[in-house]
Amino acid sequence: MLSNQSQEQPPHHIPVMVNEVMDLLITHPNGIYLDGTVGLGGHAAHILNALSNSARLLGLDRDEKALEICNKRLSNSGAFSCHHTSYDTFPNILKQEGLTTVNGFLLDLGLSSFQLDSPTLGFSFKQSGNLDMRFNPTEGKTAAQLIRYTSESDLADIFYTYGEERLSRRIAKSVKNMAVMESIADLKEALRRSTPPKHRQKSLARIFQALRIAVNDELKHLRNFLDSFIDYLEPGGRIVIISYHSLEDRMVKHAFKALNKENILSVLTKKPLPPTKAEQTTNSRSRSAKLRAAERI
Repeated sequence: MLSNQSQEQPPHHIPVMVNEVMDLLITHPNGIYLDGTVGLGGHAAHILNALSNSARLLGLDRDEKALEICNKRLSNSGAFSCHHTSYDTFPNILKQEGLTTVNGFLLDLGLSSFQLDSPTLGFSFKQSGNLDMRFNPTEGKTAAQLIRYTSESDLADIFYTYGEERLSRRIAKSVKNMAVMESIADLKEALRRSTPPKHRQKSLARIFQALRIAVNDELKHLRNFLDSFIDYLEPGGRIVIISYHSLEDRMVKHAFKALNKENILSVLTKKPLPPTKAEQTTNSRSRSAKLRAAERI
């Protein structure tokens, strides 16, 4: 349980589809749960409030700054512990904590408003700043470095595969022809030169998505998780995953379907659940969310 003070939302942070998550995830108030993308702790605060004092909630995230905020917010709960790591390394965390299985997994694969609104992280084309896009700023190449060291052909493939951008080759050529490619403004200029005005906003969103996925190797982490979670989920335990683009949703759908055919997972959402219209109105960043849930047989 959390005090009312610790349930207050950090500025500009609204967790997505909280009611649906709570309805589908929690089966045992005394159970062990893992939030693999805990971020600022939006969902975690609600989960802790539904759990008993003897329950456990493990929070994982690659964003160290978000984790610091989360830990301060939820530190008064003895049930909660946070870990700076990617969600697909959860077996190591369970081992560290002396645990073998959990009663529920939660993944929210979207960016938080904290990340989108940060001018230094470079996640949003609505901000000004450098092209970084790393969830963990201490590891891997920045988006600017990825662009610099990737060939035009391979860059076009990234834009097409991860962003589903039809103008991928034209945009990649424009990006590589830029004299400087270090900032969000540089990338926006490359798209100004290579895309028609009426499609530019959507192309910008797709290119930023593609670069973010490539920089953080997001689909690899998701694939690793989907290949292993079933071995750590208690019978009757639930898994809830919120995705924000078709690539992720397709992977989740196929993984659940394959495990269902093996009679070890029951799919609870025949089709992905969207946010309610009321939520989409109050939180525009929830509009592309798709929630899928399943239960271990």
